[in-house]
Amino acid sequence: MFMQRHDLLRVEPAAWRAMLDLHPHLTSLPLVEDWASQGWPVIVRRPTASDPSDGTPAALPLPPIHGKRRVGFSFASQDGLMAAPATRLADAASAAPPSWRPVINALVSLGEAIGVPPHVYGALLWAHLTGLDYLTQTSDLDLLWSVPDEATAVALLAGLKTLDADSPVRLDGEVVLADGRGVNWRELANAQTAGGEVLVKTMAGVATCDAADLFAPASVT
Repeated sequence: MFMQRHDLLRVEPAAWRAMLDLHPHLTSLPLVEDWASQGWPVIVRRPTASDPSDGTPAALPLPPIHGKRRVGFSFASQDGLMAAPATRLADAASAAPPSWRPVINALVSLGEAIGVPPHVYGALLWAHLTGLDYLTQTSDLDLLWSVPDEATAVALLAGLKTLDADSPVRLDGEVVLADGRGVNWRELANAQTAGGEVLVKTMAGVATCDAADLFAPASVT
């Protein structure tokens, strides 16, 4: 199973129990022991030095009432792990505060216009998937935009800058290139205007890339 940052996984109960056997301290945390039995997914994360080389690194976020903690762990194998589809912003909109709805509608329309539907991660995603209270007054609206080429990215950034200027919620998130690399949209928009380098995120880590070379062919690392 090929996985990228932000991918979602559903976990069969036996695989969840096997993971907890490897990380028994997690059972003392709220919600964690029964997470998989609730049907809630986990999110793929970048491996760290403490993760086994043949494991599958993942995480789940606890809601603010439980400390807003990101809980990381690894599965020993991919048995019992199933890829879950990314969640479109349009599908998660009902979990958003009413004040967000106009900008959400505009973002969905922007996605339709450029052929790139926005997908959601962060607090709104988890509120939608679990029904728990993840959103606060300081929550951002975190979006992923998978762009196929530079022309689409230019149109996307122009639209985002316009919508962000009057948005009741801070628009955050990444532009995801065809090879899986991710770049913060604000950083890319600034570099588009002023030039220079941007931070590029992959499963292997973080690197810098000249913004002018960002859409040159590159292999996933």
